[in-house]
Formats: sequence, structure tokens, C-alpha cells
Amino acid sequence: MTNPPSPTAPIRFAVLGAGRMGLEHGQALASLPQAQVMAVADPLPEAAARLAQLTRAATVYADPLDAIHDPQVQAVIIVTPTSTHAALIEAAARAGKAIFCEKPVAADLGETERVMRVVEECGVAFQIGFQRRFDAGFAQAKQRILAGELGTIEQFAATGRDPAPPPLDYLKVSGGIFLDQAIHDLDIARFLVGEVEEVLAIGDAKIDPAIADMGDADTTTVLLKFVGGAQGVVQNSRRAVYGYDVRTEVFGSGGKFVLDATPKTPLLSYAQGVQMDHYHFFMDRFKDAYRAEIGAFVAALQAGAPPQPGVFDAVESLRLALACTRSLREGRAVKVAEVQADGQHA
Repeated sequence: MTNPPSPTAPIRFAVLGAGRMGLEHGQALASLPQAQVMAVADPLPEAAARLAQLTRAATVYADPLDAIHDPQVQAVIIVTPTSTHAALIEAAARAGKAIFCEKPVAADLGETERVMRVVEECGVAFQIGFQRRFDAGFAQAKQRILAGELGTIEQFAATGRDPAPPPLDYLKVSGGIFLDQAIHDLDIARFLVGEVEEVLAIGDAKIDPAIADMGDADTTTVLLKFVGGAQGVVQNSRRAVYGYDVRTEVFGSGGKFVLDATPKTPLLSYAQGVQMDHYHFFMDRFKDAYRAEIGAFVAALQAGAPPQPGVFDAVESLRLALACTRSLREGRAVKVAEVQADGQHA
């Protein structure tokens, strides 16, 4: 990283992208004494100005490349459209800037692997945005699994449902349900249990036939065979009329951990039946996790430690999502190792 930080001086950041996630991550940085937002970049002047005001950034750029090459900037937060991630990561790496990027690096495995090689060759810190790993429940489950509380892991189950599908224009460039939505559940499967050897996916467009017309699904179920022998299932839907729904269970010879859909307010009413409120959107449910992942990135940079999840997870979670996509399209079980960059074979 250009001009490595001292243990006491705040790390100087540029936030690339002033949309929903730019606002989230920018404000998280601004709340940390170890970080300082120096610059904001977004082609929309009003959005950039708003984020600059909220983060007290002194400089606003229309072009994110200008922010990357700002000599005052030591690290970048990339929350631009997915199609721009790879080029911006490469530019930042070659400029010697530490990088946090929302998933994915790219929808293509070959491009992802190429850009991750650039990151490693340039020796810059890199973290990919899988925020669930920083949720208090998931993080504690990981620690206790590592401590052996569940014994041998035998089964895994995850459910992820959004309140409603995104706009069709977004879905057309999203990479499909496995790369856009289910990848978070697949990454958590890897995080809690380990690498996946084989997948079998089924899916349909039960919500909107236009999604089927673009070759995608909105309702899917995937069977997982883990390298260590555990079995798993991941279910996803683009529609849950009651709001955002995330549930995970890890079962082993010594018991199980359940991460259920928690109420937004820790109150159950038994006055007229049983009532509770519910998170409606993922940014609401994982607000604390988003802040924790940015805090972990800053702490790693201050300590000179490799941030996690890093290059390996950016590649392997994408590979797993692509294996699910191939399984759905080809109607067969797919070995994850089959999924290679174009021109390569397992």
C-alpha cells in the first residue's frame, strides 16, 4: 500500500460509488477514528455531494480513476456497478492502494482469477464483501464450530429469501440468482462447514415469467456435497411477502447451531395471538455486520495483517456459484472443480 499507515495515523480512504452501499460503507468509515474519507467518486454530482457531506470528504471526483490516483488516498472502497469492479480493482492494485470491494470481482471466473493475480503480484491488501461473516451470530457459530462444540459436521441448511425481485433491468446484468443472491448462502456454507465438492441445483421462475425468458430462475434449491463428507441444502427465492428471510442450521455429531430469522425488535406479543415484527430488507438485517466488516478491514490495515475474506474466497465462492448455475442449466450434478476459466479444464 502506498504510504503505509502508522499505528496512530488514520488511514485515508476514497469511496468509489455513492449509491446505497456507498452511503453505508462511507458512513461506517466516517465513524471510525482510525479512518478518514478523503475523497468520494461518482458520476452523479448530487449523489457524490451528498456522500461527501456525510463523510466530510474534502474532494469529489466524477471519475473513480481520479480518486484512485489521488496521492492522498491510501485505500479504496469499491461499491460501483459490478461490471466496473475488475477494472477498478486492477487500477487500485497497480497504484498500490489497499482495496475493499463488494462482491463479485466479476461474473466471469477467468477475469476474476486474472485480477486477483494482479492484486497478489502488487502485494496490496484486499477484502471481498461477504458481510454475513461479520454478523455476531455467524461469527460466534464459526468460533464454536472451530472449538469442536458440534463434533463432526454432518448436515448444513440455509434459506435466503428477498422481499421482492429487483428490477428486470438489474436482473439482466446480475449474473443470475446464484451469483447475485445465493452466493451469500454459498459463502456462508464454505465459511461454517468448508469447501464444497459437488452440487445439484433445480430452479424455476415461479414469480415472474420474464425472469425465465432471460434464462434465469427466481426460486432455487441446491444440494451440496462437502469435501469433508457433510451434506447440505440451500434454498433461495426472490420473493418473501413477509420480508427478508435468512435462516441457517449447522448439524453435527455433538448437536446443532441454528441462526434463525430474528425479530427486528426483541419483543414477542402474546396479546392477540402471537405477533412479532420482521426485518424487511437485507441492509436493515445486516446493518451491524456491514459496519463490522469495514471495521475489520481498517483494523487489518492498521495491523499490517491480511484482511479476510480475501482473494481465495473471492475466487472460490464465485466458482461455487458458477457450479450451481451450470448444474441448473445442464440438469445434472456438477463437481465444483469442473468450473474452470475459459480454455482450462479440470
